[in-house]
Amino acid sequence: MPDPSSQSVPFPGHRREPQRACRRWALRCFGALLLTALAAPGGAQAPAADDTTWEPALAPEGPVLVVIGLSEQRAWVYRNGVRIATTPVSTGRSGHETPTGVFSILEKRREHYSNLYDDAPMPYMQRLTWDGIALHAGTLPGYPASHGCIRLPLQFSERLFSITARGTVVVVADSAQPPSLAGPGLAQSPDAAAEAGAASDSAGRPAWHPERAPQGPLSIIVSTHDGMLVVLRNGVEIGRAPVSMPAPHEAGSRAYQLLAGAGPGPSALLPDRPALRWLQVPVAGTPAAPVPVEPSAEARLGVDPGFARQVYDALAPGATVLVTAEPLAAVRADVTVLLNESPAAQSTPDPARP
Repeated sequence: MPDPSSQSVPFPGHRREPQRACRRWALRCFGALLLTALAAPGGAQAPAADDTTWEPALAPEGPVLVVIGLSEQRAWVYRNGVRIATTPVSTGRSGHETPTGVFSILEKRREHYSNLYDDAPMPYMQRLTWDGIALHAGTLPGYPASHGCIRLPLQFSERLFSITARGTVVVVADSAQPPSLAGPGLAQSPDAAAEAGAASDSAGRPAWHPERAPQGPLSIIVSTHDGMLVVLRNGVEIGRAPVSMPAPHEAGSRAYQLLAGAGPGPSALLPDRPALRWLQVPVAGTPAAPVPVEPSAEARLGVDPGFARQVYDALAPGATVLVTAEPLAAVRADVTVLLNESPAAQSTPDPARP
């Protein structure tokens, strides 16, 4: 049976091509590589083969997290919080910069071609945005050289493709920061939950409609500005509830990924359930070293206990949480973070990107 993640509709600027396209591309490739070598910035060198490591046995199971450092021109792969691989990359050149943010893989295709750049093959394509940014195999000259995509070595790209899935989190940052094990910051205390329950009575009862999207990766957005928590699956809202969080609220955003395995002790909100283990995703302002994060204001995040139980039961390793000081409207409209919206829900794609 074919891999369902590899069967999908091409996005703008990309299309499948017959095998003869490879022959045309092969003739162009030699000249393109020669020009690339002659035009390389002074001192730039192609990465050495031993710059890549791949040790999946260090963490055989658990959710995968990919971190891209633009200044380092490097990628790191974590599984269940353990680094299992690293490789050089080539990202967007000047005028075609790769956007930063916390993304999730939207679709995957083993065989893929560009209809904008001479049928250039883009093997093992993993789309990050609907307007054309993706991970794929490509040439690595030792500096940013793409039209916005993230190029990976061919063998590494194939291996990465084999362990990711739709919904896998990919972080693109100006400078990479290793992820940190989060303390019980996403567990709610009973006192805060009671406060949130009172808020629900006055601000509207929690809503929970998992039938709207029965399957797929779960994403949660918490807006301290709006005092609201929204649960999405594949970009479809399936739940929402008022939340409370004591002031002062931290500025900016914090993102987390749920790891496999239970944490120590019971959940602070649901004593009959085990505590969960979270990895803090390295977005702006997070610690620069992989050290445990002390419990923060999220530890006092309050939400209706019945709603919390429904969300808890729907969570699976790899689920993502974004806690932000921005209004929900701004997050939903402007940020690709953690959302798998359909192409129809997006603005008109930019056809200039490969």
